[in-house]
Amino acid sequence: MDEFERRTEADEARVARTAARFRARARRVQLARRVLPVAILLLAGGALSWTVLRTVISGVERKASESREVRLDNPVFHGQDAAGRSFIIGAEGAVRDPATGFFRLNGPVLRLNMGGDAVTELTADAGIYDQTRKTVTLGANVRITDADSGFRLITPEAVVDTETGIIRGDKGIEGTGPLGTIRASAYAIHDQGERIELFGRPGEKVRGTLSAAGD
Repeated sequence: MDEFERRTEADEARVARTAARFRARARRVQLARRVLPVAILLLAGGALSWTVLRTVISGVERKASESREVRLDNPVFHGQDAAGRSFIIGAEGAVRDPATGFFRLNGPVLRLNMGGDAVTELTADAGIYDQTRKTVTLGANVRITDADSGFRLITPEAVVDTETGIIRGDKGIEGTGPLGTIRASAYAIHDQGERIELFGRPGEKVRGTLSAAGD
């Protein structure tokens, strides 16, 4: 076999190998064209299915949580503090949160009887009653009145310790009492207004009654 024939055969072999590689690549491309759209559809369908599934699961969990809630119409809670003095918590409606045990109050009214006929009354738009910690957090639009001591107060929030009868808040308070106008950034009401502590922020002048009438 002469040199020319050897070169011809080598060229034909290279062409055959190139053609084989080209055909193999063409088959891979054709396979990819068929498989990729299917894979994309499967991935998109899986993502959509997972989203729908999570939505359904969330809805079921939410309904299950709501079904465990205890709803009360016009509830009334009675109790006593550490000294045996009574208090009453009423509301237009209440919902007991199964996760925390708190009662969410709508239109609450809280009456503290610290002895005799003296009653301190608090009203608000909403509130939270924590029976375990023996606290009632009221807000917003809290109104505090006591006919015996004569104070009339308005505050965005009031936290009542039903164990001691002390009313506190740090979101401001204003109103009137036996000795004049009350206005401060924070407050603590003891013994149904017989002692009212008023606090201001640093550098702020506190205006109000620091001790109630009768002192």
